[in-house]
Amino acid sequence: MLAAYFDCPGGPENLYVKKVMKPHPGEGEVLVKVAASALNRADLLQRRGKYPPPKGASDILGLEASGSVAGLGPGCKGRWKIGDAVMALLSGGGQAEYVTVPEGYLMPIPNDMTFIQAAAIPEAWLTAFQLLHFVGKIQKGERVLIHAGASGVGMAAVQLVRLAKAIPIVTAGTQEKLKATANAGAAAGFNYKNEDFSEKVLAFTQGSGVDIILDCVGGSYWEKNLNCLSTDGRWIIYGLLSGGEVHGDLLARLLSKRASIHTTLLRSRDKEASNGCQQSFTENVLPYFSGGTSPQLQPLVDSVYPLHEIAGAHRIMEDKKNIGKIVIEMPA
Repeated sequence: MLAAYFDCPGGPENLYVKKVMKPHPGEGEVLVKVAASALNRADLLQRRGKYPPPKGASDILGLEASGSVAGLGPGCKGRWKIGDAVMALLSGGGQAEYVTVPEGYLMPIPNDMTFIQAAAIPEAWLTAFQLLHFVGKIQKGERVLIHAGASGVGMAAVQLVRLAKAIPIVTAGTQEKLKATANAGAAAGFNYKNEDFSEKVLAFTQGSGVDIILDCVGGSYWEKNLNCLSTDGRWIIYGLLSGGEVHGDLLARLLSKRASIHTTLLRSRDKEASNGCQQSFTENVLPYFSGGTSPQLQPLVDSVYPLHEIAGAHRIMEDKKNIGKIVIEMPA
């Protein structure tokens, strides 16, 4: 089968399509013929040699996939049959023509949804759902600040905050991105490049600040984050785009607000699968993607690239040009 590959860490130019062995489903695994996958920043980090796959995981890029069931390993419990349309969060291997997935990790593709759209759901939406509900314990009426609001996770979080009857506020780097987040349901949005988002957030919340911050930026935002975090607020860090180094009295500031910091990584999902995050998402969120011409939730696809143009897709993400998800389409 064909798969996205690189032989040594480096830039997008190191990527190529390689012919590799087709995987065989093991005990309790399902073989999926991949129709589409989507790009994540973890793929860029892995390509640079900074985010290796977990032990035992495929070294092929791709943390999510949509497609159809092509085979069943021994011990499968009969939930899936050949031809079923499915999607899944993966520890790797999604950007290939086939991938094996533990049967419990598969989710049904909502009605009326294409494989391209479905590929944009697992990583971004499960991540946003986990951050908001399992880590942040979001409550009705709370205010949530979402950094990188026009990213895949950001656009999913905006819609999920609305679904929870809470108030999404975003930061982004262009007016075009802020407009997209407003269309998705953001109550307010601020351009971090030319205004102090913490001051703007405090003004918007009439001085009370936000109850939850979803932060994939890290070190450079710490003072502004604490400035606009409410008393007893929850600051959730799930990425370090600006690095992890902090200079200043973070702990004293945190203590003065009785605030808490939570951290989570996006790669290893064994814990979420076992603690019911995926099951809860499937039962409580997936139905809102169905609804004919006006579903309540919608994945946002920025662009679609064929597998052999994967280097170009990486460049677009590295330059932060995408609004929503970049999808990689497999050969038919």
